[in-house]
Amino acid sequence: MVDENKSALDVSVGILSRLMTETGITEAQARELIALLGLNWSSLLREARLLKR
Repeated sequence: MVDENKSALDVSVGILSRLMTETGITEAQARELIALLGLNWSSLLREARLLKR
């Protein structure tokens, strides 16, 4: 159970970091998008790009 939680956290942090790097949004914006949309990369990328405009 602990390994699963750590693995999920690693994925979340990786996606957070990648989303910020690829789109230029802030950490707070990236965290909010992940909280709203989950870890669906295409949805996150679409919404982050809209935020950046």
